[in-house]
Amino acid sequence: MPRMTKEEKNLLDSYGKGEWKSVKSLKTEINRYQKIAEATIRKDKRINIRIATRDLEEIQKKALEEGIPYQTLISSILHKYASGRLA
Repeated sequence: MPRMTKEEKNLLDSYGKGEWKSVKSLKTEINRYQKIAEATIRKDKRINIRIATRDLEEIQKKALEEGIPYQTLISSILHKYASGRLA
């Protein structure tokens, strides 16, 4: 049996406890989450900021570790802060 990650174990435990519920209309839910994703991904404004070299280098390192462009990481951080998910 292949080894499971901690996240996979947590998902399996959650399912085993009956914490997962079927949705009434899968098509409606998929459509709803697609709209949310599209709104999150849509970038229609450009900004220019000054940032310390050291901070930018650290952000670029973290983005490289995540396998994403550093601008995407910065945008994600700003989005999380603006939506109250990052304090």
